[in-house]
Amino acid sequence: MTVYEKLLKIKNDKGAGYLVLIDPDKGSIEKLTELAKTCEKQEVDGLLIGGSLLLSTRFDELVKAIKKAVSIPVILFPGSSRQISAHADAILFMSLISGRNPQNLIGEQVMAAPVVRETGIEPISMGYMLVESGQTTSAEFISNTRPLPRNKPEIAVAHALAAEYLGMKLVYLEGGSGADHSVPEEMIQAVESVLSIPLIVGGGIRNADEAGRKVKAGASFIVTGNFFESQENEKKLIQFAETIHNARQADTE
Repeated sequence: MTVYEKLLKIKNDKGAGYLVLIDPDKGSIEKLTELAKTCEKQEVDGLLIGGSLLLSTRFDELVKAIKKAVSIPVILFPGSSRQISAHADAILFMSLISGRNPQNLIGEQVMAAPVVRETGIEPISMGYMLVESGQTTSAEFISNTRPLPRNKPEIAVAHALAAEYLGMKLVYLEGGSGADHSVPEEMIQAVESVLSIPLIVGGGIRNADEAGRKVKAGASFIVTGNFFESQENEKKLIQFAETIHNARQADTE
């Protein structure tokens, strides 16, 4: 079974899946590996590894350590073509379709493609969209692109449809790391209503109830990141996981 097939199975079996993003720049290999193990114990469905920047030279070593420590899927979420490791299970091979910067639309992908092929890891094509979140996020600044206006879901719908028609397997609505505001439920609902592929939503989600609302609006997967970089918040992982997994079931009862 491919990683993509596993993701589809998680969505079908649980109603929605929960992924945690681990930023290589936000701690030592030991600390981040412990976080990965905690995530698995707390019913997280998979791990994303990557970030807008890459200040560390230990990216490959980190991916290897995390892959060795857990059995849930380890998926690369690269901020650039530098963030590739043969130790991962798969890579989100994404295009920043909300922007008009050719480097992020196709440039990085061309540089990454031969490396992905050589490593043998599974590429999962994805349309990635930044959504206005109340502040300039790292992803927006580094990518040199403008986010989609949060009060115009029709623009997000058009981009999402373009991603699906281009053959992409996933669409990601991203508020950005440390966003003031998460992606609006109205936008999620509008985008999900036209898609036949899974919709991922992340950025600025700081409590389980908010995560549950995103699922009820139509998110297939929820991603949280820097909220769980604090060990104080790690005890809330299980609450997030249970809420996300049960949100659609609770909505139909």
